[in-house]
Amino acid sequence: MPAATSPAVDGRHRRPGLLRVIALLPAHNEAGKIGAALGALDAQTHVPGLVTVVCDNCTDDTAALASAAGARVMETAGNTAKKAGALNQALAALLPTLDDDDVVLVQDADSMLDPEFVATALRYLERGYGGVGGVFRGAPGGGFVGHLQRNEYARYARDVHRLRGRCLVLTGTAAMFGVATLRAVSQARLDGRLPAGDGAGGIYDTTVLTEDNELTLALLTLGHRVISPAGCGLSTEVMTSWGELWTQRLRWKRGAVENCVQYGLTRITWKYWLRQALTVLGLLVSVTYLITLAVAPFLGVLHLQPAWLALSSVFVIERVVTVRYRGWRRMLLSASMYELVFDYFLQACHAKAYFDALFRTRKSW
Repeated sequence: MPAATSPAVDGRHRRPGLLRVIALLPAHNEAGKIGAALGALDAQTHVPGLVTVVCDNCTDDTAALASAAGARVMETAGNTAKKAGALNQALAALLPTLDDDDVVLVQDADSMLDPEFVATALRYLERGYGGVGGVFRGAPGGGFVGHLQRNEYARYARDVHRLRGRCLVLTGTAAMFGVATLRAVSQARLDGRLPAGDGAGGIYDTTVLTEDNELTLALLTLGHRVISPAGCGLSTEVMTSWGELWTQRLRWKRGAVENCVQYGLTRITWKYWLRQALTVLGLLVSVTYLITLAVAPFLGVLHLQPAWLALSSVFVIERVVTVRYRGWRRMLLSASMYELVFDYFLQACHAKAYFDALFRTRKSW
Protein backbone atom coordinates (compact mmCIF):
# COMPACT_ATOMS: atom_id res chain seq x y z
CA MET A 1 0.00 0.00 0.00
CA PRO A 2 1.77 3.19 -1.10
CA ALA A 3 1.82 5.96 1.44
CA ALA A 4 3.56 9.27 1.84
CA THR A 5 3.87 8.37 5.49
CA SER A 6 2.77 5.13 7.11
CA PRO A 7 -0.41 5.48 9.19
CA ALA A 8 0.80 2.92 11.71
CA VAL A 9 1.41 4.07 15.26
CA ASP A 10 2.46 2.26 18.41
CA GLY A 11 -0.58 2.26 20.69
CA ARG A 12 1.68 2.80 23.73
CA HIS A 13 3.51 5.78 22.23
CA ARG A 14 1.54 8.99 22.67
CA ARG A 15 2.29 12.65 23.01
CA PRO A 16 2.91 13.63 26.66
CA GLY A 17 -0.36 14.49 28.37
CA LEU A 18 -2.50 13.32 25.47
CA LEU A 19 -4.48 10.13 25.64
CA ARG A 20 -5.66 7.52 23.20
CA VAL A 21 -7.16 9.45 20.28
CA ILE A 22 -6.18 8.71 16.67
CA ALA A 23 -7.94 10.77 13.98
CA LEU A 24 -8.63 9.57 10.42
CA LEU A 25 -9.79 12.03 7.76
CA PRO A 26 -10.77 10.40 4.45
CA ALA A 27 -10.31 12.97 1.71
CA HIS A 28 -10.91 13.10 -2.04
CA ASN A 29 -9.67 16.38 -3.55
CA GLU A 30 -10.21 18.45 -0.41
CA ALA A 31 -7.33 20.91 -0.88
CA GLY A 32 -9.65 23.83 -0.23
CA LYS A 33 -10.88 22.54 3.12
CA ILE A 34 -8.29 20.20 4.62
CA GLY A 35 -6.36 23.03 6.28
CA ALA A 36 -9.41 24.26 8.20
CA ALA A 37 -10.34 20.72 9.26
CA LEU A 38 -6.81 20.07 10.59
CA GLY A 39 -6.70 23.48 12.26
CA ALA A 40 -9.90 22.65 14.15
CA LEU A 41 -8.30 19.42 15.37
CA ASP A 42 -5.26 21.32 16.61
CA ALA A 43 -7.64 23.64 18.52
CA GLN A 44 -9.28 20.78 20.45
CA THR A 45 -9.11 20.92 24.24
CA HIS A 46 -7.97 17.29 23.93
CA VAL A 47 -5.79 17.21 20.83
CA PRO A 48 -5.55 13.83 19.02
CA GLY A 49 -2.19 12.14 19.47
CA LEU A 50 -2.08 11.16 15.80
CA VAL A 51 -3.84 12.61 12.75
CA THR A 52 -3.82 10.77 9.43
CA VAL A 53 -5.34 12.14 6.24
CA VAL A 54 -6.40 9.25 4.00
CA CYS A 55 -6.02 10.60 0.47
CA ASP A 56 -8.30 8.62 -1.83
CA ASN A 57 -7.52 9.02 -5.54
CA CYS A 58 -6.69 12.71 -5.07
CA THR A 59 -5.60 14.74 -8.08
CA ASP A 60 -5.08 18.04 -6.23
CA ASP A 61 -2.78 19.24 -3.44
CA THR A 62 -4.64 17.60 -0.56
CA ALA A 63 -1.70 15.35 0.40
CA ALA A 64 0.90 18.12 0.25
CA LEU A 65 -1.23 20.54 2.26
CA ALA A 66 -2.05 17.92 4.88
CA SER A 67 1.61 17.00 5.27
CA ALA A 68 2.59 20.66 5.54
CA ALA A 69 0.01 21.08 8.31
CA GLY A 70 1.67 18.31 10.32
CA ALA A 71 -0.66 15.40 9.55
CA ARG A 72 0.47 11.99 8.44
CA VAL A 73 -0.67 11.11 4.95
CA MET A 74 -1.76 7.77 3.59
CA GLU A 75 -2.69 7.22 -0.04
CA THR A 76 -5.13 4.44 -0.88
CA ALA A 77 -4.17 1.69 -3.33
CA GLY A 78 -6.62 0.71 -6.06
CA ASN A 79 -9.66 1.78 -4.07
CA THR A 80 -12.95 1.86 -6.00
CA ALA A 81 -15.25 1.81 -2.95
CA LYS A 82 -14.99 5.52 -2.17
CA LYS A 83 -15.03 6.61 1.49
CA ALA A 84 -15.85 3.19 2.94
CA GLY A 85 -13.07 1.50 0.99
CA ALA A 86 -10.55 4.19 1.90
CA LEU A 87 -11.36 3.87 5.60
CA ASN A 88 -11.16 0.09 5.47
CA GLN A 89 -7.66 0.29 3.99
CA ALA A 90 -6.56 2.77 6.64
CA LEU A 91 -8.10 0.84 9.53
CA ALA A 92 -6.67 -2.47 8.30
CA ALA A 93 -3.19 -0.94 8.61
CA LEU A 94 -3.88 1.00 11.80
CA LEU A 95 -5.86 -1.30 14.11
CA PRO A 96 -3.16 -3.98 14.56
CA THR A 97 -0.85 -1.30 15.99
CA LEU A 98 -3.33 -0.05 18.61
CA ASP A 99 -4.43 -1.11 22.08
CA ASP A 100 -8.05 -1.98 22.85
CA ASP A 101 -8.46 1.16 24.97
CA ASP A 102 -7.34 3.49 22.17
CA VAL A 103 -9.96 5.58 20.40
CA VAL A 104 -10.44 6.31 16.70
CA LEU A 105 -12.00 9.54 15.46
CA VAL A 106 -13.32 9.33 11.88
CA GLN A 107 -14.00 12.75 10.43
CA ASP A 108 -14.93 14.10 7.00
CA ALA A 109 -12.29 16.41 5.56
CA ASP A 110 -14.89 19.14 4.93
CA SER A 111 -15.97 19.30 8.59
CA MET A 112 -14.61 21.47 11.42
CA LEU A 113 -15.06 20.23 14.97
CA ASP A 114 -15.94 22.51 17.86
CA PRO A 115 -13.09 22.72 20.44
CA GLU A 116 -14.80 20.44 23.00
CA PHE A 117 -15.78 17.70 20.53
CA VAL A 118 -13.03 15.19 21.31
CA ALA A 119 -13.05 15.74 25.09
CA THR A 120 -16.85 15.39 25.23
CA ALA A 121 -16.87 12.24 23.10
CA LEU A 122 -14.18 10.65 25.29
CA ARG A 123 -16.31 11.13 28.38
CA TYR A 124 -19.20 9.25 26.76
CA LEU A 125 -16.97 6.46 25.47
CA GLU A 126 -15.63 6.05 29.01
CA ARG A 127 -19.24 5.61 30.17
CA GLY A 128 -19.56 2.59 27.91
CA TYR A 129 -21.02 3.94 24.68
CA GLY A 130 -19.99 2.08 21.55
CA GLY A 131 -19.96 5.16 19.35
CA VAL A 132 -20.29 8.93 19.78
CA GLY A 133 -21.41 11.08 16.86
CA GLY A 134 -21.51 14.77 16.09
CA VAL A 135 -24.34 17.29 15.96
CA PHE A 136 -23.70 19.27 12.81
CA ARG A 137 -24.40 22.78 11.58
CA GLY A 138 -24.32 23.89 7.96
CA ALA A 139 -21.28 25.92 6.94
CA PRO A 140 -21.74 29.28 5.19
CA GLY A 141 -22.30 29.47 1.45
CA GLY A 142 -24.56 27.81 -1.07
CA GLY A 143 -26.98 30.70 -1.51
CA PHE A 144 -30.65 29.87 -1.03
CA VAL A 145 -29.99 26.12 -1.18
CA GLY A 146 -27.37 26.43 1.55
CA HIS A 147 -29.72 28.56 3.66
CA LEU A 148 -32.41 25.87 3.51
CA GLN A 149 -29.94 23.19 4.61
CA ARG A 150 -28.74 25.31 7.53
CA ASN A 151 -32.34 25.62 8.71
CA GLU A 152 -32.80 21.86 8.29
CA TYR A 153 -29.65 21.08 10.28
CA ALA A 154 -30.71 23.49 13.04
CA ARG A 155 -33.98 21.59 13.38
CA TYR A 156 -32.11 18.29 13.48
CA ALA A 157 -29.82 19.62 16.24
CA ARG A 158 -32.84 20.78 18.23
CA ASP A 159 -34.44 17.34 17.96
CA VAL A 160 -31.27 15.56 19.07
CA HIS A 161 -30.76 17.93 22.00
CA ARG A 162 -34.36 17.48 23.15
CA LEU A 163 -33.79 13.71 23.06
CA ARG A 164 -30.62 14.18 25.15
CA GLY A 165 -28.39 12.90 22.39
CA ARG A 166 -30.40 9.85 21.38
CA CYS A 167 -29.95 9.48 17.64
CA LEU A 168 -30.77 7.07 14.84
CA VAL A 169 -27.47 7.53 12.99
CA LEU A 170 -23.88 8.27 13.95
CA THR A 171 -23.30 10.86 11.27
CA GLY A 172 -20.36 10.39 8.96
CA THR A 173 -19.34 14.01 9.44
CA ALA A 174 -17.53 12.97 12.63
CA ALA A 175 -17.77 10.05 15.06
CA MET A 176 -15.55 8.37 17.64
CA PHE A 177 -15.23 4.66 18.47
CA GLY A 178 -13.20 2.54 20.85
CA VAL A 179 -10.70 0.26 19.15
CA ALA A 180 -12.14 -2.78 20.96
CA THR A 181 -15.56 -1.93 19.52
CA LEU A 182 -14.22 -1.69 15.97
CA ARG A 183 -12.44 -5.02 16.36
CA ALA A 184 -15.71 -6.57 17.53
CA VAL A 185 -17.46 -5.26 14.40
CA SER A 186 -14.76 -6.75 12.18
CA GLN A 187 -15.00 -10.15 13.87
CA ALA A 188 -18.80 -10.13 13.70
CA ARG A 189 -18.63 -9.56 9.94
CA LEU A 190 -16.24 -12.50 9.58
CA ASP A 191 -18.34 -14.91 11.64
CA GLY A 192 -21.66 -13.96 10.05
CA ARG A 193 -23.35 -12.07 12.88
CA LEU A 194 -23.28 -8.92 10.75
CA PRO A 195 -23.48 -8.33 6.98
CA ALA A 196 -20.16 -9.37 5.48
CA GLY A 197 -19.41 -6.07 3.75
CA ASP A 198 -16.19 -6.44 1.76
CA GLY A 199 -15.83 -10.05 2.95
CA ALA A 200 -12.47 -9.35 4.59
CA GLY A 201 -13.68 -8.10 7.95
CA GLY A 202 -13.66 -4.44 6.93
CA ILE A 203 -15.22 -2.12 9.50
CA TYR A 204 -17.28 -0.30 6.87
CA ASP A 205 -19.64 -2.08 4.49
CA THR A 206 -18.48 -1.16 0.98
CA THR A 207 -21.60 -2.64 -0.67
CA VAL A 208 -24.03 -0.01 0.63
CA LEU A 209 -24.72 3.63 -0.18
CA THR A 210 -24.79 4.82 3.44
CA GLU A 211 -21.92 3.15 5.26
CA ASP A 212 -22.32 5.33 8.36
CA ASN A 213 -25.96 4.34 8.79
CA GLU A 214 -25.03 0.68 8.32
CA LEU A 215 -22.23 0.90 10.90
CA THR A 216 -24.70 2.40 13.39
CA LEU A 217 -27.03 -0.55 12.85
CA ALA A 218 -24.07 -2.90 13.26
CA LEU A 219 -23.13 -1.38 16.61
CA LEU A 220 -26.71 -1.49 17.87
CA THR A 221 -27.10 -5.10 16.70
CA LEU A 222 -24.02 -6.04 18.72
CA GLY A 223 -25.56 -4.47 21.82
CA HIS A 224 -23.69 -1.17 21.91
CA ARG A 225 -25.26 2.18 22.74
CA VAL A 226 -24.75 5.24 20.53
CA ILE A 227 -25.21 8.93 21.25
CA SER A 228 -24.77 12.39 19.71
CA PRO A 229 -24.35 14.72 22.71
CA ALA A 230 -24.76 18.47 22.55
CA GLY A 231 -21.06 19.03 23.30
CA CYS A 232 -20.02 17.28 20.08
CA GLY A 233 -20.84 20.12 17.72
CA LEU A 234 -19.29 20.72 14.33
CA SER A 235 -19.70 22.64 11.09
CA THR A 236 -19.97 20.77 7.81
CA GLU A 237 -20.18 21.66 4.13
CA VAL A 238 -23.57 22.20 2.51
CA MET A 239 -24.53 21.36 -1.04
CA THR A 240 -24.36 24.46 -3.24
CA SER A 241 -26.91 23.57 -5.94
CA TRP A 242 -30.24 21.79 -6.27
CA GLY A 243 -28.57 19.14 -8.42
CA GLU A 244 -25.90 18.35 -5.82
CA LEU A 245 -28.53 18.29 -3.08
CA TRP A 246 -30.72 15.92 -5.10
CA THR A 247 -27.83 13.49 -5.59
CA GLN A 248 -26.87 13.61 -1.91
CA ARG A 249 -30.38 13.10 -0.54
CA LEU A 250 -31.24 10.41 -3.07
CA ARG A 251 -28.19 8.47 -1.85
CA TRP A 252 -29.04 9.07 1.82
CA LYS A 253 -32.66 7.98 1.49
CA ARG A 254 -32.11 4.98 -0.75
CA GLY A 255 -29.23 3.88 1.42
CA ALA A 256 -31.34 4.10 4.57
CA VAL A 257 -34.13 2.05 2.96
CA GLU A 258 -31.72 -0.62 1.76
CA ASN A 259 -30.02 -0.77 5.16
CA CYS A 260 -33.42 -1.58 6.68
CA VAL A 261 -33.93 -4.38 4.17
CA GLN A 262 -30.37 -5.58 4.77
CA TYR A 263 -30.94 -6.01 8.53
CA GLY A 264 -34.60 -7.01 8.37
CA LEU A 265 -37.24 -6.21 10.99
CA THR A 266 -35.77 -6.68 14.45
CA ARG A 267 -36.03 -5.17 17.91
CA ILE A 268 -33.20 -2.86 16.80
CA THR A 269 -34.51 -1.84 13.37
CA TRP A 270 -38.21 -1.35 14.04
CA LYS A 271 -37.67 2.36 14.70
CA TYR A 272 -35.95 2.70 11.34
CA TRP A 273 -38.79 0.88 9.59
CA LEU A 274 -41.30 3.13 11.39
CA ARG A 275 -39.42 6.17 10.13
CA GLN A 276 -39.74 4.90 6.57
CA ALA A 277 -43.44 4.19 7.06
CA LEU A 278 -44.01 7.73 8.34
CA THR A 279 -42.14 9.12 5.33
CA VAL A 280 -44.39 7.15 2.98
CA LEU A 281 -47.46 8.39 4.87
CA GLY A 282 -46.19 11.96 4.55
CA LEU A 283 -45.77 11.48 0.81
CA LEU A 284 -49.34 10.23 0.47
CA VAL A 285 -50.72 13.11 2.52
CA SER A 286 -48.79 15.68 0.48
CA VAL A 287 -49.92 14.20 -2.84
CA THR A 288 -53.53 14.11 -1.63
CA TYR A 289 -53.30 17.71 -0.43
CA LEU A 290 -51.86 18.96 -3.73
CA ILE A 291 -54.45 17.06 -5.79
CA THR A 292 -57.22 18.47 -3.59
CA LEU A 293 -55.98 22.03 -4.10
CA ALA A 294 -55.75 21.51 -7.85
CA VAL A 295 -59.19 19.94 -8.25
CA ALA A 296 -61.24 21.87 -5.69
CA PRO A 297 -61.66 25.12 -7.72
CA PHE A 298 -63.14 23.17 -10.63
CA LEU A 299 -65.58 21.45 -8.30
CA GLY A 300 -66.55 24.66 -6.57
CA VAL A 301 -65.68 23.33 -3.14
CA LEU A 302 -62.66 25.47 -2.26
CA HIS A 303 -63.65 27.17 1.00
CA LEU A 304 -61.68 28.31 3.99
CA GLN A 305 -62.65 26.06 6.86
CA PRO A 306 -61.78 26.89 10.50
CA ALA A 307 -60.38 23.41 11.05
CA TRP A 308 -58.00 23.73 8.08
CA LEU A 309 -56.96 27.21 9.18
CA ALA A 310 -56.21 25.91 12.68
CA LEU A 311 -54.18 23.04 11.27
CA SER A 312 -52.26 25.41 9.02
CA SER A 313 -51.50 27.59 12.05
CA VAL A 314 -49.98 24.60 13.83
CA PHE A 315 -47.67 24.02 10.86
CA VAL A 316 -46.61 27.67 10.88
CA ILE A 317 -45.85 27.60 14.60
CA GLU A 318 -43.84 24.40 14.16
CA ARG A 319 -41.72 25.99 11.42
CA VAL A 320 -41.04 29.04 13.58
CA VAL A 321 -40.26 27.29 16.86
CA THR A 322 -38.06 24.56 15.46
CA VAL A 323 -35.63 26.95 13.78
CA ARG A 324 -35.02 29.00 16.91
CA TYR A 325 -31.36 27.90 17.07
CA ARG A 326 -30.76 30.21 14.10
CA GLY A 327 -32.12 33.34 15.77
CA TRP A 328 -35.29 35.40 15.77
CA ARG A 329 -34.83 36.77 12.24
CA ARG A 330 -34.89 33.26 10.78
CA MET A 331 -37.86 32.45 13.00
CA LEU A 332 -39.87 35.36 11.64
CA LEU A 333 -38.92 34.49 8.08
CA SER A 334 -40.01 30.88 8.58
CA ALA A 335 -43.54 32.04 9.37
CA SER A 336 -43.98 32.80 5.65
CA MET A 337 -43.75 29.04 4.96
CA TYR A 338 -41.30 29.68 2.12
CA GLU A 339 -39.57 26.44 3.06
CA LEU A 340 -42.41 24.43 1.58
CA VAL A 341 -40.44 24.36 -1.65
CA PHE A 342 -37.67 22.54 0.20
CA ASP A 343 -40.10 20.13 1.86
CA TYR A 344 -41.66 19.15 -1.46
CA PHE A 345 -38.23 18.86 -3.05
CA LEU A 346 -37.18 16.38 -0.37
CA GLN A 347 -40.42 14.44 -0.72
CA ALA A 348 -39.87 14.12 -4.46
CA CYS A 349 -36.37 12.86 -3.72
CA HIS A 350 -37.75 10.34 -1.23
CA ALA A 351 -40.30 9.08 -3.76
CA LYS A 352 -37.52 8.56 -6.31
CA ALA A 353 -35.40 6.75 -3.71
CA TYR A 354 -38.25 4.36 -2.88
CA PHE A 355 -38.80 3.70 -6.59
CA ASP A 356 -35.10 3.02 -7.17
CA ALA A 357 -34.88 0.71 -4.15
CA LEU A 358 -38.04 -1.19 -5.14
CA PHE A 359 -36.94 -1.74 -8.73
CA ARG A 360 -33.25 -2.10 -7.86
CA THR A 361 -32.00 0.44 -10.36
CA ARG A 362 -28.25 0.87 -10.67
CA LYS A 363 -26.69 2.45 -7.56
CA SER A 364 -24.16 5.24 -7.94
CA TRP A 365 -22.95 8.38 -6.16
